[in-house]
Amino acid sequence: MVKKPTLAICLILILFCTGCRLSYIFHAAAGQFRLLSGSIPVEEALAHASLTREQKDKLRLVARIKDFGERELGLQETDNYQNVYLESRQRPIYIVSACPKDRLTPVTWWFPVVGDMPYLGFFDLESATAEKEKLLKKDLDVNVGMADAYSTLGWFRDPVTLNLIDGPIVDLAETILHEMTHTTLYLKGQGEFNEGLAVLVGKVGATLFLEATYGPSHLSTVEAKESIEDERLFSTFLNSLLQNLERLYNSPIEYQEKMSGREKVFSASIEEFEHIKPALKTARFTGFGSPGLNNAYLMSVGLYHRHFHLFEAVLKMKNNSIRETLSFFRELSEKEGDILRNAGTWLSRNSQDR
Repeated sequence: MVKKPTLAICLILILFCTGCRLSYIFHAAAGQFRLLSGSIPVEEALAHASLTREQKDKLRLVARIKDFGERELGLQETDNYQNVYLESRQRPIYIVSACPKDRLTPVTWWFPVVGDMPYLGFFDLESATAEKEKLLKKDLDVNVGMADAYSTLGWFRDPVTLNLIDGPIVDLAETILHEMTHTTLYLKGQGEFNEGLAVLVGKVGATLFLEATYGPSHLSTVEAKESIEDERLFSTFLNSLLQNLERLYNSPIEYQEKMSGREKVFSASIEEFEHIKPALKTARFTGFGSPGLNNAYLMSVGLYHRHFHLFEAVLKMKNNSIRETLSFFRELSEKEGDILRNAGTWLSRNSQDR
C-alpha cells in the first residue's frame, strides 16, 4: 500500500459524542490513555540504554524540526513532542475506511468539532478487522491501512513514537511538520483539504528544514526534493484514475456494467502505473495497488495525494511562502462552501490576471 505520511484524528473529542458507539469510544480513549501514560520525557529517553546513538540523534532532531516549523513556517506553537513513547516500534494507528462500490463517496463518521471523518482509527488490528467485517457485510468496499502518526489537534501533548525515530530523517521531518499543520489549521468535515495541506507543508517544509540544517547537496535534502517530484507525478496519475472512475460511475448504465467497467479501469491503471514507476525517484509510491484496488483504497490514497498540484499552485502564487499560504487558506476558510473548490476558483481568476 502507498505509505501515508500521517493521519489527524482528534480522539479525545469522541468522549463528548452522544451519537457514537460506546465500544469505539472506550477503545479510542483507552488507546490514547495508554500512549500518553506510557510516554516519558525526551530528556529521560536520551539516557535510555535501549536507544541507539542514531535513534537518540533523531530524537534530538525533533525539537529542531518543531522549532523550525514554528519560527520559519508559521506553524502553531504547542507542547507536543516533548515526550516519547518507546514501548512499541509499530505504527500507532490502524485506519479503516469504506466506500460504496459504484460511487467515489466515502463513508463518513460524525464527531463533534471535527465533523464528518472519512475513516476510523483503531489502536489494534483486532478491532480494526472487526470493523472491517461489519462494513463488508454492508456490501461496501473497505480498506485497512496504517498511519505513521496522528494528531490530537492540540487537546493533548502528542508524543513522538518510536517508529518515527526508527525511520529516515526525511520521513521524520515530513511527519512532524505534517502533524503540526493539523494543529495549526484544521477545518471541520473537510478531510481532503486537511490532509492535502498537511502533505504540502510536510514535504516542502521538510525540504526547507533539511536544506537549512545540512545543506542543499546532503543526501536527505536531495531525497526530500525527489519526494516532491514523485508527489507531482503520482498526484497526476491518481487524479486521472479517479476522474476515469467518476465518469464511469456517473454514466447512465446498470450497476453490473459499472462493476465490470471498474475492473477494466483498475487493470488499466495498474498497467499504466508500471510504466511510470521507473520515473519515480523514491520508494514512497512503489507499493501502489499491492493490496488490490477498490474505491475505499483509492479514496484513502486520494485523501492525501489527489490535490497536491492545487496546493502547490497556491504556494507558488504566495511567493513560495508556507506562512503566507497558511494565512491565505485561513482567510479562505471563512468563506462558505468547499474550500478546495473556492481555492480552484481563486487560482483560475488570479492566473488569468497575471
